[in-house]
Amino acid sequence: MAHDTAGATTPATTDLTVTGMTCAACVARVEKRLARIDGVRASVNLATGTARVHHGADVAPEDLIAAVERAGYQAEVRRRPSDGSARNDGTDETYGATGARADDERAARTRLLLTALLAVPVLVLSMVTGLQFRDWQWFSFALAAPVATWGAWPFHRRALRGLRHSAATMDTLVSLGVAASFGWSVYALFAGGAGDPGMRMPFSLAPAAGPDTPGLYLEAAVGVPLFVLLGRALEGRARRGTGAALRALATMTVKEASVLDGRGREHRAAAETLRVGDRFAVRPGERVATDGVVTEGRGAVDLSLVTGESEPVEVGPGDAVTGAAVNAGGRLVVRATAVGEDTRLARIARLVADAQAGKARAQRVADSVAGVFVPTVVALAVTVLGFWLGAGASPHTAVTSAVAVLVVACPCALGLATPTALLAATGRGAGLGVLVSGPRALETLRRVDTVVLDKTGTLTTGRMSVLSVTADPAGLDEPDVLRLVGAVEHASEHPVGRAVTAHARRRLPGAELPPATDFAATAGSGVRGTVEGRRVVVRSAEGDLPEGLARARDAAAARAHTAVVAVVDERPELLIEIGDVLRPSAYRAVERLRRLGLSVVLATGDGQGPAHAVAGRLRVTEVHARQSPEDKARLVRDMRGRGQRVAVVGDGVNDTAALAAADLGIAMGGGTDAAIGAADVTLVREDAIEALVDAVLLARRTMATVRGNLLWAFGYNAVTLPLAALGLLAPTIAAAAMSASSVLVVASSLRLRTWRPGPRRTPRAALGPRAYAGPGSAAGRGGAR
Repeated sequence: MAHDTAGATTPATTDLTVTGMTCAACVARVEKRLARIDGVRASVNLATGTARVHHGADVAPEDLIAAVERAGYQAEVRRRPSDGSARNDGTDETYGATGARADDERAARTRLLLTALLAVPVLVLSMVTGLQFRDWQWFSFALAAPVATWGAWPFHRRALRGLRHSAATMDTLVSLGVAASFGWSVYALFAGGAGDPGMRMPFSLAPAAGPDTPGLYLEAAVGVPLFVLLGRALEGRARRGTGAALRALATMTVKEASVLDGRGREHRAAAETLRVGDRFAVRPGERVATDGVVTEGRGAVDLSLVTGESEPVEVGPGDAVTGAAVNAGGRLVVRATAVGEDTRLARIARLVADAQAGKARAQRVADSVAGVFVPTVVALAVTVLGFWLGAGASPHTAVTSAVAVLVVACPCALGLATPTALLAATGRGAGLGVLVSGPRALETLRRVDTVVLDKTGTLTTGRMSVLSVTADPAGLDEPDVLRLVGAVEHASEHPVGRAVTAHARRRLPGAELPPATDFAATAGSGVRGTVEGRRVVVRSAEGDLPEGLARARDAAAARAHTAVVAVVDERPELLIEIGDVLRPSAYRAVERLRRLGLSVVLATGDGQGPAHAVAGRLRVTEVHARQSPEDKARLVRDMRGRGQRVAVVGDGVNDTAALAAADLGIAMGGGTDAAIGAADVTLVREDAIEALVDAVLLARRTMATVRGNLLWAFGYNAVTLPLAALGLLAPTIAAAAMSASSVLVVASSLRLRTWRPGPRRTPRAALGPRAYAGPGSAAGRGGAR
């Protein structure tokens, strides 16, 4: 992976909640202020109002807060969702607004409502000449005065604060526009003749330039704050929607659990008091309190809110369950295996939060532009004013054009173009079982052209399963033999034994396996024991066998599967074929990856037989078998050296080196912590390999949305600024256009929240006979026992 090594030796990371930011210029200013501290590197996100700061151990959080305040904003240390106890209790804006923030939102709604009540009559009177009664201009002035002062006060306050810190932001533009419009109107009313009784003012989309036109801008003085406040309200509502992913995770945590004591008696206790090894009961309809393993009971758990799985998963003794999953079946007793910040839900919350705190390369460019954009616009407005006055135009035309330039130029859309899309995408990805580490992962995933897949645990389930059973027609009935074999293998801990026992239980539902005596296991040979007076041996399928069993053995060998024979009272009765099953979604996933234009490569530590068996089933042409971890990493480096952009998908410790060497590492959610830690993307769905396809599609859609947002944000200013400078855009229309630009950018990003992958068609090749792939003799009974 092309990791950012600049932060590799950074000893600390602090997250700050920054308030008062309104545009990309604010973001650039806060980042610049923080960067002045030695050893500090910061990434500020406008959409979330947060700053992720990497700093040395000698830098205290108070130093970071002071730097933000010197930039003219407020900050406080923000608790990161690092444990499973995140609650929607108002302590963190990630999960819910603080009390102060809620008060601010109520005050903003009140300000917007009163501003609208005062501004709408002024707009109507200014735009509809037929409604302009005698002294209408003084009535409009009385309504406009509180709007231009109190209604626009948040913009004036932030502009003055920025002025004290030698900073210019979007609020500076709005404040100057309102002040200029209202100030000129005051002059026109009291000294310019616009206050004469019977005065009429025609309205047009473009400002009038006639010398006799009264110079009133009351509609601009009220329209600018009204439309900007309305745009902020709509934008804020939409931005809160993009953070729904973490809020949904917060509501899934369990507050209480039914804990079992040493005697099996239940008592209710706070879920946060659970410790590894504790047992707790989960009744139907309840959520699993924390990650664990089922010790008693059978049922089905619904993981749809955690991993995006649409169907409940059957669980029983020995099966792992995820905290926050809903028990949709019978009563379960679970032994806790992870609590607090080590749970799967907590890891998902951290990944989503970290991803949303990042910043894409395109956004860094936009923020850099915004840092000089506002001062440039102010200079342009002054230039436009001087140009029109110098060209002999009326002061009305000159002021109108300058105010329109100030109002129409808004870097807010630039600041929201990328973070809102990433917020929506990471939240949607979490719902689809795709967890990304940050914007860089999405950018890289979009550009990947080669996918290297591990076999065991990635394309296959990683678990031994009985694939077929062949009985000797001249022998005992198959169910009777399975019952005896299952009884003997029940005492075995070998993967083959567990697979055979599980198969016997499935084939004989409700039947109890009889006890086995004189049990013995011989490495490389098999197991033996006595069941109901019969001598039962399960061994490798070598040597002479009845014709039907011999044919089944040869067929299993051709498929690189393991074959064992069940011998009852010294007579071969059953041939059992065992292997590692291909994931049901592997066919569709590989075919869809090819249709997306990606080259698919299989790299596995297994031998040639099993590797080519899997590759043949999936029509993968490039196969690398018997690959050690070093070999896999070397293979990836060679591919990158040839100019390929490589993503590696794996789930084990042996895949870690290859994951780290790739442009992008993708780990299976059920894999080892080492693999997940080395990856940029984690797939937590049961059909994780197909989630990979969804991840690629989501990355492409997200980056297309980002590019579209940035194109709109830049293009909007490229078109409207010249129009305003040429006197072809009225300030009121400019204010509406400026607000609409931000709302449109956020609305475009919000579409990602409801994005769905295309239909999943099963390739025709996968509709034939059931296909399996096994690990060969290395994991088979003949080589392992």
